[in-house]
Amino acid sequence: MSTSNHTFSKSTVGSNNSRPSSKDGAKKNNIWSSMLDSVANGKRLPEKNLLILGGTPESQREFLETLSADSSAPSLPHERRKGKIPPIANQFALGYTYQDVLDADHDDILARLSAYLLSEPSLSFAPLLKPLLTPQSIPETLVVILLDWSDPWTWVRRVREWVRFLRSVLISLDDETKIVMEDTMIEWRDRRRGQDPSPAGGLAGAGGPATIPLGPGEWDEGLGVPLCVVCQGADKMEKLERDHGWREGDFDFILQSMRTILLKHGASLIYTSPYLSNSLQSLVHSSLGIHSLLKRQSFKPNIIDRDKILVPSNWDSWGKIRILTEGFDLEGMSTAWSIEIQDPPEPLFNGSIDEESRPGTAEDGTSAVVIYEQTIRDPKRDSTIPHPGSQQNGDKVEVETSDMQVFLTEQLEILEQLKIDDEKDRAASSVPKLEMSPLDDNGKVNEHIGPVQFNMGGIQVDADDMLRKLKESQAASRAHRKETISTSAGDEKAHNQALANFFAGLVRKPTGNTPRGSPSS
Repeated sequence: MSTSNHTFSKSTVGSNNSRPSSKDGAKKNNIWSSMLDSVANGKRLPEKNLLILGGTPESQREFLETLSADSSAPSLPHERRKGKIPPIANQFALGYTYQDVLDADHDDILARLSAYLLSEPSLSFAPLLKPLLTPQSIPETLVVILLDWSDPWTWVRRVREWVRFLRSVLISLDDETKIVMEDTMIEWRDRRRGQDPSPAGGLAGAGGPATIPLGPGEWDEGLGVPLCVVCQGADKMEKLERDHGWREGDFDFILQSMRTILLKHGASLIYTSPYLSNSLQSLVHSSLGIHSLLKRQSFKPNIIDRDKILVPSNWDSWGKIRILTEGFDLEGMSTAWSIEIQDPPEPLFNGSIDEESRPGTAEDGTSAVVIYEQTIRDPKRDSTIPHPGSQQNGDKVEVETSDMQVFLTEQLEILEQLKIDDEKDRAASSVPKLEMSPLDDNGKVNEHIGPVQFNMGGIQVDADDMLRKLKESQAASRAHRKETISTSAGDEKAHNQALANFFAGLVRKPTGNTPRGSPSS
């Protein structure tokens, strides 16, 4: 009996002091795991994707440098303001790089921006983009099409081929991704015009999001992903004016055409220049939903300064496009664009499609590309554009000019050589040469300096004439003085001779009889 009680009490004590069961341990481990996961999620950076289409490897790098630059804190070192730029792999097929978006104080990282770069709209690259477009990544993705002011006559054609390429990729996605794409486009379309595209910016009081009826040509061809077109090198506009005779009407036509076709996709448009500040960073970050916690980045639409154009998404309309210049066919351009983007993309050769392989559909004058290229011509292929300084003698209209930096480098070398030559001449002229004087040859001096005149008492006097008269007067005075001296010397000699003869006659003794009446000796 006692043994039994002892055994029971021992087992009871042992059960109270024993370790937790496996079930209790698993429960505690799950608690710790959930806590660690919550902390990890709090530290995890928001992932944003940037799909950069078009441009050359150099222009893509320029775009990324402009996007990463920060001019808000000029006191910081250039390397810190610009950020540590990771290496960019964009030489072959689909390139990649990333950027850490820093807050205004450069201490906190707001988001990790992954940039995918593709230079050609070839269908062979379509399988590379499909893994990037998932239901999770679509809301965090912005598509950027790069154009350049070195060839603005190809812009509409390039945008058309990229839109065709994107449509072919997006249509091939699964149904779940397409549903997310539709929801994303509805969210973008319903944001208030001219407001910050943050979730708080689209609220109108307690009534929820403000809905504004769409105007003609707006959001007719939504792609399913936000789109931004960046036109680089706006400083090259001056070269188009100077070398090819472009006028303000040409630049206005380009702007109206681009705004009309981008309005159908709800896309934004911006002109950038490497030496001028712009709102590219603010526009891209706002489109991706990246907002600083310390400083609110804002940008204003600009359609006045031709080299700083900025047209945000959901801001433009046909009415704003029409007032730029009269006579632009908005309806024709918009309708033609909706028709021709339905076709598959075509191969590009040096920025334009080969004329022989170009299909005849939509290229008979009703194409948006044809309408655009009939006005904005390639100066190298079209010699019918009159240039103000050209001569009608069969010479070429275009003038090949060198790059500004190359030109300045050549001029610097010429100036350095001239400086060396001047120093040699100065050293040679320091040796005295008595046999030559630049003033000896009055004819050459007068030929270079011309007549010298001055005003004396209200009378205009010629210095050369006065000098000549003075010289003549001095010569006449000297001749008269010599003549006077010579005459005076002759008179004095004759006078002295007369006196000598008179006194000689007085002392001369008489040789004849003594005159009458004179006393005898």
